[in-house]
Amino acid sequence: MATILRTPAAWPSLLLGARAGTAARKAKDDPAAALDAAVAAGAFEGLKRCVHELGPTGTIATIAAAGLRGRGGAGFPTGEKWRLAARTEAPLRYVVANGYGADPSVATDHVLMESNPYAVIEGVAIAAFSIGATEAFIAVRAEATEIIRGLEGAIGAAEDAGFIGPSILGSGRSVTITVRPVQGAYMLGEETVLLKALEGKRGQPEQRPPHPAEVGLFERPTVVQNVQTLALVPWILVNGPEAFAAVGSKDSPGTILVQVRGPGGDGVAEVPLGTPLREIVALAGDTDGLKAVLVGGPSGGLLPAELLDTPYEFGALRDAGAHVGSGSIVAADKRACIVDLARLLTRFCADEACGKTIPCRIGTRRISEIGDRIATGVPRPTDLQLLADLSADIVGSALCDHERLATLPYTTGMRYFRSELDEHILRSSCPAGVCRPIAVAAGAAS
Repeated sequence: MATILRTPAAWPSLLLGARAGTAARKAKDDPAAALDAAVAAGAFEGLKRCVHELGPTGTIATIAAAGLRGRGGAGFPTGEKWRLAARTEAPLRYVVANGYGADPSVATDHVLMESNPYAVIEGVAIAAFSIGATEAFIAVRAEATEIIRGLEGAIGAAEDAGFIGPSILGSGRSVTITVRPVQGAYMLGEETVLLKALEGKRGQPEQRPPHPAEVGLFERPTVVQNVQTLALVPWILVNGPEAFAAVGSKDSPGTILVQVRGPGGDGVAEVPLGTPLREIVALAGDTDGLKAVLVGGPSGGLLPAELLDTPYEFGALRDAGAHVGSGSIVAADKRACIVDLARLLTRFCADEACGKTIPCRIGTRRISEIGDRIATGVPRPTDLQLLADLSADIVGSALCDHERLATLPYTTGMRYFRSELDEHILRSSCPAGVCRPIAVAAGAAS
């Protein structure tokens, strides 16, 4: 399991340190003992309140009042998604918990499922009960065999105890949860692509609307949520929506898991949304001397050190040109070349694109090629304007967020680090001394 970074004592912990986390880790090889420890720590109290007190309508209203937003990157209001699925007429409904972890460099979801599996299972059961679904799936990377084994054992123990299965908590309502190993690529982070993979079809996005909450898995209403989102649901039902809304920021309440890479280390941390980037990066080392911070994963935005006081929340990051994305935060010092970094990120996004649409198949590849020209010393005079125009065209016509967000490394590079791009294009010089065979600026090697 990835290293869990130490956070300030004042920061609340609703996911990694809440309720059953430590107890479950101590008994991870014995699901029944792990369940006993989890229940003793308060697990399934939220499910009991959902089933016996609030009911489906009251539960959805409570989640909406808490302001919980999806932790999968887009930040869509969870209560609104559940309400849409519940009111859509259909003989069957589904819940899909996305624990795939599309970004190969980020282990946040895996850390959660390994350290606190019963929070995920309880959240899935609450979501299914609330929207009237009788079947739910937890999607996990096929190669994550230890996590799959742990989840399956935990689900079996929860079924034996009557928390899930034919009649959850004696309600007469059935909820079956199945772990589904899936194989694919970065595109599985997009919810309609994940649903295609679960159906055994080619992983390509679908036009929206209709949204999966209306027409999803097997053409039925489906709530697709990141495992972090679902793991927060029991805490909200036990402690109340007001207590949850008091954590984090007004726009983005609650906590979230991030993977931080800095000069002093690499690990997963649970942080309140709205925390300044400076404080998050400091968990992995000193922030002095930083040049840029990549926020959001391979399709994230490159923000300058001057913006380290930007709150880590959905709206503020979007305004700055970044996004929550996969939960990745990578700090780069003066040795990094923005042009080279943007080139590598864009190439990854182009390679991972599914190719369903022209912006995906051709647009992302053209951006990657322009980056290659600039980094290797053979740019064209119009390349920066071409980058800007092409990026705008992709954003305006893309089918899914992968295409739109793939433009961010270069658009934020042009927005905040224009002088460095000009050095490469106008003077064939790489100030960081990284790009070859481009000329190295005097004194860069030192």
